[in-house]
Formats: sequence, C-alpha cells, structure tokens
Amino acid sequence: MSLPPIAKTQANNGLLDVVKTLVYAALIALGIRTLAFEPFNIPSASMVPTLLIGDYLFVSKFSYGYSFASLPYGINLFPGRILAREPQRGDVVVFKLPKDDKTDYIKRLIGLPGDRIQVTNGILFINGQPCPIERIEDFVETEGGFSRRVAQFVETLPGGRQHRILKMHNDGYYNNTPEFLVPPGHYFAMGDHRDNSQDSRDPNAVGFVPFENLVGRAEVLFFSTDGSANLVLPWTWFTAARYSRLGGMIR
Repeated sequence: MSLPPIAKTQANNGLLDVVKTLVYAALIALGIRTLAFEPFNIPSASMVPTLLIGDYLFVSKFSYGYSFASLPYGINLFPGRILAREPQRGDVVVFKLPKDDKTDYIKRLIGLPGDRIQVTNGILFINGQPCPIERIEDFVETEGGFSRRVAQFVETLPGGRQHRILKMHNDGYYNNTPEFLVPPGHYFAMGDHRDNSQDSRDPNAVGFVPFENLVGRAEVLFFSTDGSANLVLPWTWFTAARYSRLGGMIR
C-alpha cells in the first residue's frame, strides 16, 4: 500500500532535514578544523619528554594567522599569511615539511629570523650565548617493550622560557653543528629528544621552516594511550589510557 501524498511529503521533508543537519554539522566541523583547532597525534619520539608516542593534541590554528598550511589538504588559496602573528621562541609548533609542503612535523621553535643557531658538545647556542641546562631525574623511555633510562635536563632559552629535553651524549653531528643563520621569514625548529629528532639541524631533511608552513601552535593534550590497547578487547581501551596526561597544557 502506497503512502498518501501528505505522508510522502512529510517523509521527504524529514529526509531533507536529516541531510541538511548532516551538511551543517560537516561545515561547522570543517570550519572549526580550519579556523580554530585541529587534532593531531604523535607517531614518533622526537618530542619526548614533552610529547609521547600515542599523545593526541589540539593545535591552535589562529595563533599565527592563516596560510596554505592552515587549510585542509594544503589548498593554496592565497599567498603568504593573513591575520599573521609572530610565533614566540619556545613554542611547540606543527608545520608542513618544507621539502614537500605536505608532511606534518611537530617540533619546538628554537630560532627566530636573524638568529644564529649552533649546537656544540650537546649545548645549544643562540646568538653566541649558551642556553643553560640543569640535570634533573632520568626519564624512563619505553619502546618496543624495553625500557631504558635517559638523561633529562631543563633547558632555559633566552628570555627565561624553560622546557625539558633528553640528551644521551655530546658527540655526533646533531650535537656539533655548524652555525646556522636563520633567514628572514623563517624559523629554526628542534625536537626535545635531541639525539632522536630529525629537524632543522639537518638542512637536507628539514632545514629552515618558512613562516607560511606553520600550521599552528600545539596547545593541549586531549587523549593519550600507551599503545597496549587491543581492538577486540574493549576493557584494554581504558587500561591503555594515560589518564595523568589528559588535559595537560603543552609547554
């Protein structure tokens, strides 16, 4: 038995309302992701101890204004940045890898335009001045089911901003670099795990980061998992969570 015309109209209107609601929700989500906050997850150990593998965080898109790097899929609608605001030394930033403008990296912004950056015997020098480090308790790093203790320090940048770093030794290229002069409109980025980070110290891999390539500033952790969860064992979804890290501000 077919529906009467009024019932058909009501059914069609109901379906149309559902479609409209889904479209509006998708547009709102896209707008928030493009203009406000975008979620990212941490796949590598280059920012340990600040960020761990399995951390999920929100990145503020409006912190530095908007460029192609802020838009979904790297759509290039305009040159440069609009509503631009300069990042601060020590910010943890997500950026598009300069050599392909697509791959997302997350590092700490160490050098500003015009700065001279060098690492000598594992010590960071900015404009000829060493950044003081203070030895604190070891960090216990777990990877592949094995644990090891790694020397942990508090590093102080010019201006007094502090953060934790890991440093296992003082030799090798990454701990003894040439002096880099950061060009105008570019930044120098380094991982907090100094011996386990591919960053601006390697000109062929990352190099200087153009202002336009900054996606945004890492702000807050909204979830973290130690990787032990099993999809077919729902209770492990809860035991794998690192509850102590949830809601933590990124500094």
